[in-house]
Amino acid sequence: MKLVWSPETASKAFIDTIKSCDNFKEFGVPELLSAMAAGWNAKLIVHACAAASSAVSTVGLAVAARHTGGRYVCAVADERSKSGYVKALQEAGVSPPTEIVVGEAKAAMAAVAGVDFLVVDCKRRDFARVLRFVKVRDEGAILVCKNTWSRKFEKLDYCGLLPKRTRVVRSVSLPVGQGLSIIHVGSSNGGGGGSISTSSPSRWMKHIDERSGEEHVYRERTGTGFLK
Repeated sequence: MKLVWSPETASKAFIDTIKSCDNFKEFGVPELLSAMAAGWNAKLIVHACAAASSAVSTVGLAVAARHTGGRYVCAVADERSKSGYVKALQEAGVSPPTEIVVGEAKAAMAAVAGVDFLVVDCKRRDFARVLRFVKVRDEGAILVCKNTWSRKFEKLDYCGLLPKRTRVVRSVSLPVGQGLSIIHVGSSNGGGGGSISTSSPSRWMKHIDERSGEEHVYRERTGTGFLK
């Protein structure tokens, strides 16, 4: 089986997230994550967040879960991180997710097997272990690393961070927020397209933000493209 993209669901989640996040005056990452999670019809959305993760990202992923009828689970490293995360949400006027998993990366990922949309904050000390122990569903998954600039993520061999025998179908790094790296993991039965390596050819793309008028230039690996 392949992940099937739904433009209609993605658009609805995108618009609803913008409306929900209007008071924050922070745009870019929340609605992009929401649109991707909803567009891919994610049934288990996991947010491996740092202690003070952005409240708007939580809002966006929660909106996506409502559109797909799926679960939205936040995973934090320990009780201290949970307290910091919940406090940050409360100060922003956002209700904490109903499901929060507490534990180091291996235990936390074991508790949420069958992930089809993972967002991991690279500000977590154990972000690499989250990628190592994530248990994706057989049909494939989308893995998103946010705040990648803090780790100079483009210089990392992310394929080496994923579980063994994981097939990376395509990947792209975007200059959105503090950096996003998006990885499409293929299905375990061979569906979802052929794999690529980190040495695949790439091309430079230009995007103009309609809201701000800013011009963004980013590198896309040949054959990639997540929002169709």
